[in-house]
Amino acid sequence: MLAALAQSRKALPEYLPNPAVGCVIVDTQKIVAQGYTQVPGKHHAEADALKQIQGKAFNFLKMDVTLEPCSFYGRTPACALAIAQDCRIYEIYVSLVDPQPRNNGKYRIV
Repeated sequence: MLAALAQSRKALPEYLPNPAVGCVIVDTQKIVAQGYTQVPGKHHAEADALKQIQGKAFNFLKMDVTLEPCSFYGRTPACALAIAQDCRIYEIYVSLVDPQPRNNGKYRIV
């Protein structure tokens, strides 16, 4: 999670008003992708990291993200749905539940 936090700092201050979010994807204790919030309307941290693993084979991926993935379509598609559709992310660790009413724990993948 510390690596995800370090990624989130890369979004400051240029990418405000979006929250500064960081994400890392790990395969067998090795970071294989990382991302952070881009300018409004561009990739969120999770999508930034997911695009880096497209077309690559992995067995059991884990994701650390500093803020709950968004679950609604705004200027960008829902990150929670993109993670679910990837089918290679088996565990997700989230630092904070997003207080934004359109998220706030509404999308649960069990």
